[in-house]
Amino acid sequence: MAFDGKLSPEEQAKVQRLRDDFEFFARNVLRIRTKTGEVKPFVLNRAQRFLHERLEAQRRKTGKVRAIVLKGRQVGASTLFQGRFYWRLWGGQGLKAFILTHEQAATDNMFAMAQRFHDGAPVFVKPRTKAANAKELAFADNDCSYSVGTAGTKGVGRSSTLQLFHGSEVGFWPNAETHIDGAFQAIADVAGTERLLESTANGIGNVFQRRYAAAQRGDGDEEAIFIPWYWGEDYEREAPEGWFPPGEWELYQHNNSLTREQLYWAFCKNRDMASALGEPDDKPCWKFMQEFPASADEAFQTAGNSFIPSPAVAVARKNKIPPIGAMVIGLDPARGGGDKTGVVDRVGRVMGSFVCERWDDRDLMVVAGKAFALLKKYPRAIMNIDVGGLGAGVYDRLAEMGLSHRVNAVNFGSSPLGIGPTGDELYANRRAEMWDIKRDWYMDPAGVQVPDDDVFHADETSAVWGSGATRHSSNNELTLESKDKIRERLGFSPDLGDAAALTFAVPVGYDFEEDDRGHAPRGQSSVTGY
Repeated sequence: MAFDGKLSPEEQAKVQRLRDDFEFFARNVLRIRTKTGEVKPFVLNRAQRFLHERLEAQRRKTGKVRAIVLKGRQVGASTLFQGRFYWRLWGGQGLKAFILTHEQAATDNMFAMAQRFHDGAPVFVKPRTKAANAKELAFADNDCSYSVGTAGTKGVGRSSTLQLFHGSEVGFWPNAETHIDGAFQAIADVAGTERLLESTANGIGNVFQRRYAAAQRGDGDEEAIFIPWYWGEDYEREAPEGWFPPGEWELYQHNNSLTREQLYWAFCKNRDMASALGEPDDKPCWKFMQEFPASADEAFQTAGNSFIPSPAVAVARKNKIPPIGAMVIGLDPARGGGDKTGVVDRVGRVMGSFVCERWDDRDLMVVAGKAFALLKKYPRAIMNIDVGGLGAGVYDRLAEMGLSHRVNAVNFGSSPLGIGPTGDELYANRRAEMWDIKRDWYMDPAGVQVPDDDVFHADETSAVWGSGATRHSSNNELTLESKDKIRERLGFSPDLGDAAALTFAVPVGYDFEEDDRGHAPRGQSSVTGY
């Protein structure tokens, strides 16, 4: 970047640091308008610093930035991205940045932010412009430019070549797939480019939710980044003297390590939302959790309609319980179509403390080899295997390797065993029975523990009541939503959820004995039950 006038040695040193250190650049060059209307230097908050560090780490590792950010409302993500792009344009050469928002008002705000950055820059570092209008800011000396557009406008985002792209509130874009396809084709797949998508949640099944779910699971080149609401500024409110959190709010505070002021702010915000929905305010309502999520799974909900309740999983993520009992490993081999092999262990009331993995392998021998290694590592464990797809071959191979007494073949589609909470006649198949046993397990009054992991949480709460999982009026059988239906609706397959369900295939105890076929483990249910 060239500047008018001659710089002193001190100014030259400062310019070099401005090129290398974004936080220094933001603090000394950029000006932002705060929520109170004041214009102040841009000092990164907690959420913005976290975001910047994640993006820089990815850029150092891959040479590019490809990120999708799920966030609570007004935590400062868009401000961080706009400041970052201005910094890249200021110190770059031939870079073109494009910002696409969900509505015209947001587009205007984004451009006003960039214009404020430029207008407030100190004279000795302020670049000359060759174009400055309502939609474009172009620098004269380095051929860099910044432009904005609104999703819904025909052809928007289909610029010839872009190096920096920010999609804002993608969950609310009309015709999102068309816009993403056009914008992504314009972004060069070379070092130095950045592609950033961000949004608050807007239900499930849309492009943003599906892309975030894929990134969570490591599918594709995007990195999933979550920013909880309580990292935002000003989300605090002094509680009246004598106020005590009602219902589930005390547990919500504990699970998220909130201050009393943060908790009372959340309670008041939720109370307003719950009132509008006609719901009680003694716990966070689905609307609050969608717009002000404390975890990624809270954001993507179906109005509390999950077959396994999301709050129950959230509590189990924070519990600390010693694993006591026999180890059972559930193995759900991939069936193709985007599935991965899910593998999860359970020891009594603790799940996934030793094994909670997704294997991206389609080779039967590789999956069998990994399963063999697990059984060798945990010599007292048994393994329940879904024998659909690759599963039958994996089971047969392990039996050939001398482990027939420690592996159990389970067919998700077969008839129930009659061991579920509601009885044999009320389940359409074995999979529905195992999921219902798992649902009942979460309600154990002594508490249960599961991995503190968003991907596991999403899998556990993927199936829903209603059209997905319901009791048919004709025979009252519980039919669980199929993996294909879940994938179609959410964009991912609940591999870990089905693996976790497999740990409930048969009652197990500390000791095992062979059944009359000589190979399936049978538990001493009088010892430990499930």
